Amino acid sequence: MTILDTTVAPPAGHTSARAGAGMAMASMLCVQLGLAASVGLIDVLGSEGTAWLRLAWAGLLLLVIVRPRLSQFSRPALRAGIALGVVTAGVTMLFMAAVERLPLGTASALEFLGPLGVAAWRGSGAARAWTGLAAVGVLLLTQPWNGEADLLGVAFALGAALCWAAYILLTQRVGDEVAGLAGLAISMPVAAIVATVVAGPGVVAHLTPELLVIGLGLAILLPVVPFALELLALRRLTTAAFGTLMSLEPAIAMVIGFLVLHQELGLLAVAGIGCVVAAGIGAERSGARAVAEA
Repeated sequence: MTILDTTVAPPAGHTSARAGAGMAMASMLCVQLGLAASVGLIDVLGSEGTAWLRLAWAGLLLLVIVRPRLSQFSRPALRAGIALGVVTAGVTMLFMAAVERLPLGTASALEFLGPLGVAAWRGSGAARAWTGLAAVGVLLLTQPWNGEADLLGVAFALGAALCWAAYILLTQRVGDEVAGLAGLAISMPVAAIVATVVAGPGVVAHLTPELLVIGLGLAILLPVVPFALELLALRRLTTAAFGTLMSLEPAIAMVIGFLVLHQELGLLAVAGIGCVVAAGIGAERSGARAVAEA
C-alpha cells in the first residue's frame, strides 16, 4: 500500500525569508564579536586606526579572493559600488569612534536608528508596526532621559546610523545588479582608500607584525564575513524587513558587552531587548521579497 506524503512544503517566499534572516543573524553575531575583539586594539591604534586596519585588510582580501573585472559592472552598478564603499568607510569609522565613548549596546542601538528609518520608509503598514515596537526597544536600551551618555559619542553613532541606512539601500542595489561577491570586491577597496586618506598616514608608523596579524583576523570577522552575509540576505529580504530585523543587533551587542566586556544589563535594557527580539521575529515572518534571488 502506498503511503501518501501529506507534508505541505513552506511557501518559497517564506523559505527565502528564513534563509535571509539566518544570514542576517549570523552577520550580526560576527559584527558584535568583531567589535568586542577590537576594543583592545583601539587602546593601541585609536578608533580611526583600528577601523582603517580592518578595512585595509578587507579590501585586499576581497580583491585577491574575488578578483572582480570591470566588465562585470554596468556604469550604474559601478557608481553604486563606489558609493557603497564610501558609506562603508563612514559607518565603520564613525561607529568605532562611538564605541570608544559609549557602551557597545548603547552605540549599537543608536546606530540602528538608520535601519529602523529604512524599515519605516520602505515598509508596509505591518512593517511600520514592527518598526514602532523596535523603536520602543531602542529607547529602553539607550534611556536618553538619564542624560549620562557622551554627547560626542552619540553624535558619532547617529552619523553611523545615517551611513548604515545608505549602506542597506546601496547593498541591495549592488547585490541585485552584480553576481556573487563582485560588488563587495569593488566597494571594500574603495572603503579602504577612504579610510587610508582619513587615518592611514597617522597609523602606519605604529604598526608591528603582531598588529598586522591581529588586524587580518579582525578583518575576516568584521567586515568580510558579515558584509558578505548581508549582501546575500538582502537578495532574499525587503529593505524594510532587513532594517527591522537588524534592530536585533543592539540586543546582541548588550549580551556580548555583558559576557565579553563585563558591561552590566539593567531591567529596562532587558525589556528593550524583548521589544527588539519581538520586532525581529515579526520582520522575519513577513519580509520575503517578491522575487528572491540566490
